[in-house]
Amino acid sequence: MADATTNSPSRSEQTASAGQNAAVEITGVAKSFGETRALRGATFSAAPGEIHAIVGENGSGKSTLAKMMSGIVLPDKGSLSINGGTIASPAGALRSGVAAVFQEVLVAEGASIADNVFIGAQAIWRRGMSRKEQARRAAELLEPLMDHPVDPSAPVETLSLADRQWVTIARALARSPRVLIFDESTAALDLPGASRLYSEMERLRSEGVCVIIVTHRIAELTTFADRATVLRDGVDVGVLSGDEITESRLMELMTGVSDGEGLAAESHRRTKTARAQDSVVLRASQLVLSAGARPSDFELRGGEIVGFAGLDGQGQTQFLQALTGVGNIVSGEVAAVAKDGQRHPITSLAAATDAKISYISGDRRKEGIFPNLSILENFGMPLYWKNQRRGFIDRAAIDEKFREMSNSLKLRAGMASDPITSLSGGNQQKVLIGRELAKSPRIVALNDPARGVDISTKRELYAQLDALAGKGAGVIYLSTEIDELIGLCDRVAVFRDGSLLGCLAGEQITSERILAGMFGHLESEFDVEKALVEQP
Repeated sequence: MADATTNSPSRSEQTASAGQNAAVEITGVAKSFGETRALRGATFSAAPGEIHAIVGENGSGKSTLAKMMSGIVLPDKGSLSINGGTIASPAGALRSGVAAVFQEVLVAEGASIADNVFIGAQAIWRRGMSRKEQARRAAELLEPLMDHPVDPSAPVETLSLADRQWVTIARALARSPRVLIFDESTAALDLPGASRLYSEMERLRSEGVCVIIVTHRIAELTTFADRATVLRDGVDVGVLSGDEITESRLMELMTGVSDGEGLAAESHRRTKTARAQDSVVLRASQLVLSAGARPSDFELRGGEIVGFAGLDGQGQTQFLQALTGVGNIVSGEVAAVAKDGQRHPITSLAAATDAKISYISGDRRKEGIFPNLSILENFGMPLYWKNQRRGFIDRAAIDEKFREMSNSLKLRAGMASDPITSLSGGNQQKVLIGRELAKSPRIVALNDPARGVDISTKRELYAQLDALAGKGAGVIYLSTEIDELIGLCDRVAVFRDGSLLGCLAGEQITSERILAGMFGHLESEFDVEKALVEQP
């Protein structure tokens, strides 16, 4: 039951008639996963020809509601109707004109890009689209979205994470849906990519499609959403329309705190404390990661947090992985520097682990969680070897570390023995971050770790990283969201064309300067808005 539903005369005529002509009508749905109560009687309605956002903190039930509309999860109680029919399975949702794109990038590795676009869409017993037509149609869908040429016959695993997300989006568009659900689908995209997706949503809205977007990027949805339903603790607590959709009002409903404007301002405020920077702890010399790229030098000092920024595919991810022994290099050297000045070359993941370097991926499904194990087992996996007594795992010590992590990162979970898949995506990410920080690393490299998590969770993570740096650790933080870097970092390294273009520090760290650098103009004034439209 909503406690703060409001209406606005600025809502479009189609949106105003949502109650009379709803594409989606959900009433009083509840859903539990073991001890975790994901939804507690939520109500939601969306109309054809509108963009309707669902927002809330991690664990509020957003993704569960999206999966319910997709037929993946069935409600324990309550009713759900889409385009006038009930949904009891994913196949039933597809027949009702529903398509969904989830935060987890679901592609079939080993298959081609075209096959991934049309997977599940082709009939088994009757002739469908020819391979040539599939390739043509896949390229037709993907190239405007990716903003670069694509070979539909190439294996999908050759694509970047962002481009693989575009494949899942094209898969949904290929079905010509009447209801299209985006569940944190902008999380893997950089700023220009998110801008292209928003334009696609607006095109779909103009064609009468009901577009539902689950997102944590509340600053951006204020510019294009017609309505926004806010969930808190599994219940809908407000529906905002048009000009009512502001950061402060959304934060107020999400958190239950009346000073939403203060919370919104706090999320963008510089959070770092004054820290004494130590000696160099990690050094890259003449590093080349791809043929034709310029050699790059980089140093990380203890006690500092360095942000990595760049448009998708410009080398920042490969550079981060090379620094941590995860990725390969063409030439050059990476070395950790011990307190006594001794250098330890980082040539493998094992060498990085020995040097107390931790790597935290934002792609938790592929590189993070063990989906068949419990929450506690996922947390404790790398800690077992170091917490032993007479050859036996010291479970009491690991349990204590787990409690500390749960409290410091405010983990929202049922029992520690529940499957990790029972947690929301944001809470799964907290477990992965917590297990690496529990190893007391000397260097932490984070690859877009806050992808798909809410503002409160980000603030908790920032506080942990700030405290870690305060103890002398070096931190590298790669993010596709520029605001994160402005609020947290001592320096921001900007990448372009596969190499390190340069660094910004102190008062230079502004969204305008970072964006200009991402387009290759680190030292000059630059029309970023024009570049977003005219990028090659």
